[in-house]
Amino acid sequence: MAPSIVKRYAIAFNQYKVVGFAAFAFCVAGAGLLSLSEPPPPSYKASSALASNAPAIPLSTTGPTIHEQGKAALTAEFLVDQQVVESVAAQVGVDPRLVKAVSVRVPAPEEPQFYYVAYKDSTPERAETVLRLLMEAMVAKSLAFNQSRLDGMIEAMEERMPEVQGELEAAEEKLVQFDRVEGAIFLEAETGSLQGEVVGAQTSQRAARQKIEVLTSSIAALERQLGLSAEEAYTSGALSQDPIVGSIRSQISQIETQQALQAETLRPEHPQMRAFQKQIAGLEGLLENRAAEIIGGGGVGAPLLNSDRIRVSSALDPLRQEMAGRLIGLNLDLENTRRELEIAQRSEQDAMRKFINLPDLQLERERIARELAIKKGFYDQLQAQLIDARAARNETTSNLSIAQAPEIEETITPPPNVILLILGGTIVGLGVGGAAIFLLSALEGRCYTMEEVSKAFTNRDIPVLGTIPQLIDFETYDDEAMLTIVNPESPYLDYYERLRSNIVRSGEKAPPKVVAITSCGAQEGKTITTYNLAIAAARAGKRTLIIEADLRSPSQIAALGLSINPESLLEPLRHYDPVRNNMRLVPGVENLYVISTPGPQPQAVAIVESSELQNLIETARARFDFIVIDTPSLSRCNDTLTIEALTDGLILVGRPGFTQTSLVAEQAAAIEEAGEKLTVLGSVVNGAEITIELPPLPEEEELLGEAAEVTAHVGEDEYSSELELSAPDRRDQYL
Repeated sequence: MAPSIVKRYAIAFNQYKVVGFAAFAFCVAGAGLLSLSEPPPPSYKASSALASNAPAIPLSTTGPTIHEQGKAALTAEFLVDQQVVESVAAQVGVDPRLVKAVSVRVPAPEEPQFYYVAYKDSTPERAETVLRLLMEAMVAKSLAFNQSRLDGMIEAMEERMPEVQGELEAAEEKLVQFDRVEGAIFLEAETGSLQGEVVGAQTSQRAARQKIEVLTSSIAALERQLGLSAEEAYTSGALSQDPIVGSIRSQISQIETQQALQAETLRPEHPQMRAFQKQIAGLEGLLENRAAEIIGGGGVGAPLLNSDRIRVSSALDPLRQEMAGRLIGLNLDLENTRRELEIAQRSEQDAMRKFINLPDLQLERERIARELAIKKGFYDQLQAQLIDARAARNETTSNLSIAQAPEIEETITPPPNVILLILGGTIVGLGVGGAAIFLLSALEGRCYTMEEVSKAFTNRDIPVLGTIPQLIDFETYDDEAMLTIVNPESPYLDYYERLRSNIVRSGEKAPPKVVAITSCGAQEGKTITTYNLAIAAARAGKRTLIIEADLRSPSQIAALGLSINPESLLEPLRHYDPVRNNMRLVPGVENLYVISTPGPQPQAVAIVESSELQNLIETARARFDFIVIDTPSLSRCNDTLTIEALTDGLILVGRPGFTQTSLVAEQAAAIEEAGEKLTVLGSVVNGAEITIELPPLPEEEELLGEAAEVTAHVGEDEYSSELELSAPDRRDQYL
């Protein structure tokens, strides 16, 4: 048996041979036209070379670097860019695409540094002119490239210079400001005055503390002698020296004397005594107000603002007033000495803080000075580079120079070889035609061989339960006919029997009893498979029922020798009612019954989902051993999915030449999404290209003397002429 790819190509060739022959003829005709064409006119090739220039004696450090960079940039694309091509084409007056065809060979680093340039044209003069202009443009482009690099460097440095100069000036100003603020500290540290300030402050503190001790002792002695504190002595002295206070105190004393004299004869309730008391109270109020004016009520004398205390405190004798004055003076000296001590302490703290912060200030100044040095160095370096780049700009040269004048070489193209062109066109035509045939068959998306159909199912985890050969009508040679194996001697019966056995073994728990037959697309042989599978089951002694449930297509029971009951067309819904008993025995096949379809019906969904059809299948399950249901194709409607719920599983039928891989993948994906709701028992490859050996008839033994073999191929239209004599008899006997 030939490989699958060979069989597929043979089928595709039979279908698309017109396209293949057209492609073959086109290629051969094209080769013939090329062979008849006139040879091209002679061409002229102008060639020359450009030498790589060595750098001149440099006066700058940037010049050699730019020269090396310019040399590295010399590629064929760089030398012959669009600008050079358009410039030369405009000068000569030719198409820029012709100038673009110039050939430039760039030398390797280890080769002599020559750039070979070649250009072809129909005239030698123009070839020489174009090549010369091209080389001049290449030399000028190299020079312009080097100059542009330097111009870019100079422009970048000039743009950078103001910023760098500004940063340098800012660093200098920062150092000046630091020295202006903190420079005195460094000067004091260098001259030793900072250390002297610390020592002087400490000496002043010791002297102030000694003086404070002496003053404190003196104040304490005077306070003991006077019996007054320094604040009280200040108050008493002030009151004693005030004449108003003395006058009021004298008046109070006189009234008290008179009150004491009258108290011997008068009672306290006497009006005279009460008048004395009112006068004393008024004078005491005046005394307290005057004392408040002198010493201030909110000051240290506030505790003395009592008439009795004021009278006592204001009655100091001259000696005690002198002692109070000395006490007040010592107290003032004590306060001043304490302030001097605080000032000395602050001076010491400031000096010590300066002395402690001196290392940090030194480090900060060093950092600012170092930053200034960096800015200054960068500024000097940038300025030096700018001067060097300007000097290099004046000494820049091109990396290339013309090494030799253009040389012209004439090229004459020989006429084409007719035999080789025709042979090449023939080979190319065969390849193009074959590829076109194969591509068209691949784009069609059909499976043309039984191997491809099997692979389409197995790739989707759908096992192949059986492979059935193509059934042939030997009278009309029509492989599209609806043929059934009613004859028990038919050689096709064994294939359907194997299919039935595989279906029985496909059940996981029990052999399937009710199976639905369908296909992914149309004309894949689901109905003929249904009929012949049922015939094979009936031949095996199984009480078998065929249910035509394809309500969108007409009935095919005529192939079994039966006719459609006209009443079924009047009441299609009641046609499937088991009470009506529309099962009909197939003539010539024992144990085989059939229920035809009343289709095509406009309301097919209502019948498929009716209780009548469900009751029919349940009743048949109890009465028959094997039930085969013919259902519509999956791509046509969803009737099959509804009927599958009433069966034990679904069987998909495929057929070479009709099954589409994309359609199988689409329906298999839908079945996988349904999960456990759908049960697929397997698939059947129908109409396979399998050789069938038929036993000879008596007439053929006399005519041919040997057995005849019939090989059925999908898409073939011709069969052996030896079968023509006995075709009717073969059809009757084997089908």
